[in-house]
Amino acid sequence: MKAVVKTEAGYDHMQYMDIPEPEAMGDLVKIKLAYSGICGTDLHAFKGTYASTKPPVVLGHEFSGIVTAVGPDVKNIKVGDRVTSETTYKTCGTCPMCASKDYNLCGNRQGIGTQINGSMAEYLVSREESVHVLPDNVSLLSASLTEPLACGVHATIEKGNVQPNDVCVVFGAGAIGQMVMQVAKSQGATVIVAGLTHDAERFEIAKSAGADRCVDQMTEDLKAIVMEMTNGVGADKCFECSGAVPAANKALEIVRRKGTVVQMGVFPEAHESIWTDLILHKEIAYVGSRSQKPSSWVKSLELLAAGTVVPEKIVTSIDPLENWRDGFDKMIRGEGAKGVIVLDGSLK
Repeated sequence: MKAVVKTEAGYDHMQYMDIPEPEAMGDLVKIKLAYSGICGTDLHAFKGTYASTKPPVVLGHEFSGIVTAVGPDVKNIKVGDRVTSETTYKTCGTCPMCASKDYNLCGNRQGIGTQINGSMAEYLVSREESVHVLPDNVSLLSASLTEPLACGVHATIEKGNVQPNDVCVVFGAGAIGQMVMQVAKSQGATVIVAGLTHDAERFEIAKSAGADRCVDQMTEDLKAIVMEMTNGVGADKCFECSGAVPAANKALEIVRRKGTVVQMGVFPEAHESIWTDLILHKEIAYVGSRSQKPSSWVKSLELLAAGTVVPEKIVTSIDPLENWRDGFDKMIRGEGAKGVIVLDGSLK
């Protein structure tokens, strides 16, 4: 089968090539892939800056498709099911994080598209525990973005505890910021998306998907806007989705006393200068949100079924697998909100 393989560490070292099809053994489910999202971590893997990627490996961990075979130990998934899957392929199964199904925090976790062959291929295999059958009313295109949606659910609902009438500020108008915005809106919040001038196209996407306000921080005063909208109190919740330290510090500045700041973005350096005085004196809850876990997927599928979030609204480019470089280049240049690779557009 055809696949995009990161063949060795370093910049690029990626090839569109033939590799053997995987087999459905044990509790594994074989999936013929329809779509694969291009994630920021895939771009970091391309650049050789994502330590979790262990070449040689097929990239891609956001996907949807149709089940074509199941291993003898599979109990509930059947051939013909329309599915998506969590990215967890294997965990230690013995640590406290595994006991609580916080698989995203297992120190021995193996992930699809990083250590195990991923979705930029014609087929992949995933363990049954990770596979989810799709609601009938959800398109395979939207379903392929369940993983970034689950990241948004984890940050917004499970870590940020967004409530109706909360005022939320989302820093970053890329795919993750867009998903956080949609999830926060589904919970009844008022949402402001903060970005930069080059985010103009992404702002329009966010507004069409429900954002209440988009702010270009290069031309507008975000703090003044937030204070006006909150009668001088500040935002209830802020979500840092851009990976920019100034955004994190601005979030600490504009969040209300006893408010919450959730960090999703990965900063350039492991040690950065954060405005800790504000965390102390305003009693801010500064919370990390890493990836997603099984409960995030359950809630995501509920939101998809209800139609309160529609991930395909953020898709701005779709490229065939053989043109994967075009898709990567567009995302690296910051064009649009979300790029997707189509593996088999005939699947429904």
